[in-house]
Amino acid sequence: MALFQGLSAFSLTPTDAAGRVQVDLLCAQLERITDAAVDSVGLLGSTGGYAYLSRAERLRAVKAAADCIGGRVPLMVGVGALTTAEAQALARDAEEAGADGLLLAPVSYTPLTEEEVFQHFRAVAGATDLPLCIYNNPSTTHFTFSETLIARLAALPKVAAVKMPAAKDGDFTGEVGRLRQTADGLSIGYSGDWFAADALLAGADAFYSVVAGLLPAPALRLVRAAQAGDAGRTREIDAAFQPLWALFKEFGSFRVMFVMADILSLGRFDPRRPILPLGPDARPRIEAALRGLTR
Repeated sequence: MALFQGLSAFSLTPTDAAGRVQVDLLCAQLERITDAAVDSVGLLGSTGGYAYLSRAERLRAVKAAADCIGGRVPLMVGVGALTTAEAQALARDAEEAGADGLLLAPVSYTPLTEEEVFQHFRAVAGATDLPLCIYNNPSTTHFTFSETLIARLAALPKVAAVKMPAAKDGDFTGEVGRLRQTADGLSIGYSGDWFAADALLAGADAFYSVVAGLLPAPALRLVRAAQAGDAGRTREIDAAFQPLWALFKEFGSFRVMFVMADILSLGRFDPRRPILPLGPDARPRIEAALRGLTR
């Protein structure tokens, strides 16, 4: 399905000082994304700061997004939570509010075993009728999905896709090939913006993009060039992103995106504490990186 193909643009979730979702600012981002004709919208992923929001505010965000998007593109919603019961409740909330698919990361304080993650995913996948994407994000969750576990999960009803980190040793072609062989029918996507060109040219089905949440048009050009098999054009577009990729690596893409939103006049809002906004010295560097992408 289109939900797990092509470019999925992940938005920030603007909140006020009390942690309440600012619907007008969220919709401004979503209008920019849908106008660019991306393949899907990702809400409440890591870029959306899902872990810092209450269940009520997450539901408020999903309802607002479903209203703003109005069915123009599919909507995927993150439902990661510390307990299985909470993740199931979030999944049901998302379905009732109008989501088209779910994104699930194995959030935990105590390190999880593979069997615990499998049972967690089986329970959440069974809580709704929506298709589910596995979120393999070890830098945040400190859990790495083995290819064996991914194949096992792929056999579950409604588990339809996986969102991967960088391939081991940069061998995207090898990893994609192995996953296609062992997890038949699973959509294979990647989420690190600075290696998206490599992953897409290696045959990945989807790019789950941070930067597309605020710069959907240039991100879409990158994806379409790769989908067309035009390696030269893909590398050319990726080269224009390199200054921004360097800042993402230095500061973390999450922090940089808040400054970008302000520069692009999409709202001035800060991440939830304890995450601190970047200092003033970072802004000129981010502005310079954006100049080559917004002209």
